[in-house]
Amino acid sequence: MPTPFAARLDRARARQAQLGVDAVLVSVGPDLPYLTGYEAMPLERLTMLVLPADGDATLVVPRLEAPRVIERPEFTVRPWGETEDPVAVVADLVGSPAHLAIGDRTWAGFVIDLQRALPAATWRRASEVLGPLRAVKDAAEVASLRAAGAAADRVARALQAGEIDLVGRTEAEVSAELGRRLRAEGHRRVNFAIVAAGANAASPHHEPGDRVIAPGEVVLCDFGGTMSDGDGIGYCSDITRCVHLGEPSEEMAEAYAVLLEAQRAAVVAAVVGTPCEEVDATARRIITDAGWGEQFIHRTGHGIGIEEHEDPYIVHGNDTPLAPGHAFSVEPGIYVDGRFGFRLEDIVVAADGGPESLNNADHGLTIL
Repeated sequence: MPTPFAARLDRARARQAQLGVDAVLVSVGPDLPYLTGYEAMPLERLTMLVLPADGDATLVVPRLEAPRVIERPEFTVRPWGETEDPVAVVADLVGSPAHLAIGDRTWAGFVIDLQRALPAATWRRASEVLGPLRAVKDAAEVASLRAAGAAADRVARALQAGEIDLVGRTEAEVSAELGRRLRAEGHRRVNFAIVAAGANAASPHHEPGDRVIAPGEVVLCDFGGTMSDGDGIGYCSDITRCVHLGEPSEEMAEAYAVLLEAQRAAVVAAVVGTPCEEVDATARRIITDAGWGEQFIHRTGHGIGIEEHEDPYIVHGNDTPLAPGHAFSVEPGIYVDGRFGFRLEDIVVAADGGPESLNNADHGLTIL
């Protein structure tokens, strides 16, 4: 079965030529599995893909890690031994280029060593080459994201159905159960499982702790992980749903109704050709007009794929038009410091036929 890596490497080379980049050097982080299917361990031993604009790709890898690499015809594996200098190996493969792009996640020590070994080169971020390519998902990538979203939906529906005990348990205990359920639904890794009860829900990235959940409180649950596709690459899920333990106050019900309207409108606005910032503005206008603008304290969304946060970002100032295959969250929030908070999040894919939401668990404020 053909793999996507040859086409991705070709697109990367074409963009290198467009930008005048002689070679891309990719180490740990998501760019490496995107291009090769291999996810490097973050070690003090250097792993690096050397991708010349007009030459063969070589994956430089510690010899003891080489058995983990699935060798493919698109690149050559160059193991290095314990007494070799991997920076010198990379420099030799690079040759005498003028312009290099290096992976954004490369450890600083390796960057400095490579700059010393290649003093004549100029440097830029590899994301300038690879970011726009990774942002546009192909049909297989969308299918992987769709499967991850459906798995997260099943966990969210269990939460909304009352199958996950909340009252009397700590946030950390509920977070751990959400993680276990994500793994049971096929995720190989849990990236996060935020559980924020009561006033803690006003903190968007609250760390679940030993606070015991009580009746009469909102419980905000934002969770996601990574599922593997057929090529061994992981694609992410990310969903947020809120439940209320008993009837919410009139103020809270009104705030959630505004949030629901804003989130729905932003999803509808996410059509091909619309600037990312306009999707953000659509949600923000509704929340602001209802008097909650000061309580919406973050961007409306982020791209998603191999990483849980990547291009394109749905935020003011990003005038990038949505293209078919762009995948991103739509997650406005309303946070009242010291009292309560709500967020509602779906993953959405821009498509020629209109935006596709990959999360379909009930969007209302579930009352348990």
